[in-house]
Amino acid sequence: MRGIIAVVLLFISIPTNAQRITWYQHIAPLIHSNCSPCHREGDAAPFPLITYEEVAKRASFIKKVTESRYMPPWKPDTHYTAFSNERKLTDEQITMIADWADHNMPKGKDTQEAITLIKGTHYSRKPDMVLTMKAPFIIKGDNMERFIVYKIPFELPDSMNVEAIEFTSSNKKVVHHANYEIDDVPDLDLYNTIDYINLTEGSRQSYEQYVPYRKKMIYYGGWIPGTSYESYPAGIGWKMPKRGVMLLTLHYAPLGREEENISGVQLFFTKAPVKRQIMAVSFGSGGIGEKDIDPYFFIPADVIKSFRLKVTVPEDQSILYVWPHMHYLGKIFKAYGVSPEGDTIPLVSIKDWDFKWQEPYWFPTLKKIPKGTVINVEGTYDNTINNLSNPNIPPRLIYSSGDMKTTDEMLTLVMVYMPYEKGDEKRALR
Repeated sequence: MRGIIAVVLLFISIPTNAQRITWYQHIAPLIHSNCSPCHREGDAAPFPLITYEEVAKRASFIKKVTESRYMPPWKPDTHYTAFSNERKLTDEQITMIADWADHNMPKGKDTQEAITLIKGTHYSRKPDMVLTMKAPFIIKGDNMERFIVYKIPFELPDSMNVEAIEFTSSNKKVVHHANYEIDDVPDLDLYNTIDYINLTEGSRQSYEQYVPYRKKMIYYGGWIPGTSYESYPAGIGWKMPKRGVMLLTLHYAPLGREEENISGVQLFFTKAPVKRQIMAVSFGSGGIGEKDIDPYFFIPADVIKSFRLKVTVPEDQSILYVWPHMHYLGKIFKAYGVSPEGDTIPLVSIKDWDFKWQEPYWFPTLKKIPKGTVINVEGTYDNTINNLSNPNIPPRLIYSSGDMKTTDEMLTLVMVYMPYEKGDEKRALR
């Protein structure tokens, strides 16, 4: 009898695999890297997932959405090419989350050193410069989407080396996505034009007054839910000009009740010199090769149609990231290069496009594109009633009018790059 008891006691004293899985050692790193960038106070997600208490009370829900792979959202095909900012859990990690949720969410021992972030930023120090809208914008609760372009002037004692840039907002839940460009404007009046232009309800012609500011674009970037700040390796970045404007485009999501928002960007400067300046180029709708999209870019009602654009690279380049863009009819997006030797250079492949999740995709190391490489951008669109994302029922003829309405369409690839230098292929970006 004593032997039997001893065996039973021995059996129950051996911890199971699930009992060894704890919050601090196993679950917290997964949540903080894949969920917390969006699920934090003031960000776009409906609730925070930072602390043990916040995660534990939703453990069953997290188990469900991770097992179904609904979360974390990540659209590119990881078998086609890899990215350094992937949000993707392995089968083992998903099983570990499920086991933890099923076994009373053990907390474990806190052995991690706390990371303190400045309030209002994902960065670890206060910004050196903040550019924001002059006054809050009131978004009506009429279930209409809106595109607003804000002009935000700035003047500095001298140009500054940029270490990082981050989008900031008083109410990220109302912002579907944001784009912002920094323009060097050394000699024009920065203040004799209106503060913002409503592209949805106003006249498109009013945007013409901003065109003179755009002769020398220094930087182009953006934000969607889940993204944080953009930073660069040592010696790489861009220079904030001494004088100019930021043109901030906000896509406000349709709302059922009135809300207000004030948004902008935070900039972090460094005394270290920027030896290599990044550049941005946009291919397709609204950019290079817009008129060369084949066939002509319009999508009749009740059809599924594919388009392709080819653009030749004029010099050896090193790419930091690519950023594809389509609207609600988009179903498949693919971009790749074909070198003069006939080699294929994979850039990005998204087999199941989702308008809600589109962002810059950073390569693990700089990706070389040789001179003469042909960049191919391919997109397939579903303008039928079977497309549940189709904003028009019944479907109607769709084209690109150039005013960014999501009820029209775009085929765009933004590419951020630098002139190539020997050894770039081995240079890590994150």
